[in-house]
Amino acid sequence: METIRIRDEFIKLGQALKLAGLVDSGVEAKVVITEGCVKVNGGTERQRGKKLRDGDIVEYGDKSFRVESCL
Repeated sequence: METIRIRDEFIKLGQALKLAGLVDSGVEAKVVITEGCVKVNGGTERQRGKKLRDGDIVEYGDKSFRVESCL
């Protein structure tokens, strides 16, 4: 499992997918999220603006990453 590091308290789900390299654009992130293809902490998440915090785990397809805050 990969880790993405953020400098703030949270990152929005769409931004995190782009940062992790799992999607190429915000439009692509919106599509995969609203279609129910992304899980956060084991549950399907359909809100692109969902705030991810330290320790959250995101799954998309066969890839996953953990959010780590550097605060």
